[in-house]
Amino acid sequence: MTLMNALESLQDLEKMIDRPAIPFRWPLARPASLMTMELNPRVDISEDDGSYRIHADVPGLRREDLRVSLADGVLTIEGERKEEKLQESTLMHRLERFHGRFRRSFTLPADADPSGLKARCQDGQLTVTVPRKATVAPEAAVTVPVE
Repeated sequence: MTLMNALESLQDLEKMIDRPAIPFRWPLARPASLMTMELNPRVDISEDDGSYRIHADVPGLRREDLRVSLADGVLTIEGERKEEKLQESTLMHRLERFHGRFRRSFTLPADADPSGLKARCQDGQLTVTVPRKATVAPEAAVTVPVE
């Protein structure tokens, strides 16, 4: 199956699921149970000569909502987007923003230096920087005379 066929199949499935709700789409919102699905922020991982970087999209989350940890060579990013408390008189017409917890884990390469791990959250972007250990150049080959 080609990628385009798979994409078209997913779009067809989405249309089929949404079809019964078309006459009632607005002002009704999706069930609250769908809004508590597990979040899974998108992540980009890059490297340069000095470090590895993990960039995660975490819009709407504050530093206090995030946790970055390292155990046994596995870097874990966790967070939680809390449900907004609305006044009882508020009438919701549509709910599309998810809330709940997420957890992403990544195994670090052997040359990662966990002692210099840094994390920064700014403008809905979490950036975790893991420095690389200095590599020792291999010694030149030596010929040993046989006696």
